[in-house]
Amino acid sequence: MAGAKNHEYHILPPSPWPLLSSFAALIMAAGGIMYMHQGTGGGWVFLIGFASVLFCMYGWWHQVIREAHAGDHTPVVQLHFRYGMILFIASEVMFFVGWFWAFFDFSLFPTAMQVVDGQVERAAEGAAAIAAQWPPKGLEVINAFELPLLNTLILLLSGTTVTWAHHALIHNQRGGEKRGFWGALGVGDRDGVLKGLWLTVVLGLLFSSIQAYEYMHAPFPFKGINYGAAFFMATGFHGFHVIVGTIFLIVCLIRAYKGDFTPKQHFGFEAAAWYWHFVDVVWLFLFVTVYVWGGWGAPVHGG
Repeated sequence: MAGAKNHEYHILPPSPWPLLSSFAALIMAAGGIMYMHQGTGGGWVFLIGFASVLFCMYGWWHQVIREAHAGDHTPVVQLHFRYGMILFIASEVMFFVGWFWAFFDFSLFPTAMQVVDGQVERAAEGAAAIAAQWPPKGLEVINAFELPLLNTLILLLSGTTVTWAHHALIHNQRGGEKRGFWGALGVGDRDGVLKGLWLTVVLGLLFSSIQAYEYMHAPFPFKGINYGAAFFMATGFHGFHVIVGTIFLIVCLIRAYKGDFTPKQHFGFEAAAWYWHFVDVVWLFLFVTVYVWGGWGAPVHGG
């Protein structure tokens, strides 16, 4: 029969979202460049572009969800979704490799400098008065075994809760009687999916709050010294990924309340869980590299 579908692929109908998303990203980028170069109205252009990007994300993903409900996400399509998520996470890994590379370059080949009364003093060319060391002489570092260790435990715990939610979804552990604290949130006593997601979201918000507090009380500045720049860029971009991952999980939580996920079809949740585990692993490397090894032997702030 002419036009009959004899394959498991989903041929997409014409969609405006790729073109609209491209223009939205262009507007946002142009606005950001204008703002950084102090151009008139650059901030507003950036905000308009950013709002347009969010609108396109919502519209495009809403279309993908409709396709899933319509049965268009066959096993082959779901497999290719997973390939795409794997490649995306791989690209994120290489992104963080750049920050690790910079941190190791600064630490293994340090510049001769010292910090005196909060001011950075660099040695003159060939001067031996200031020994090149890492962290720079006179710099106080954050105690790795206080707030950073607490955040490490929080992220590791969040990895277990999101895994609990994932396994509960696979084994269809949903529903139950709504009572007590969980009942007030509309969660049944057998619903491991909603319980695990709620706990993971709360832990993600707690991590971000502690990191914000740590930044506000950091004993070194962002600019003027390579230690501060490397520290804030590496841990800051990880913090941004935690915020993105938390939003990702909040969307999954809302969709779980609506009953969008089934044991056989839940790629959106699976992608969020993979992303969250990636965030966990990167933090472990950051904790060991930046906080423990990177500050070894330096005076601890408040110690």
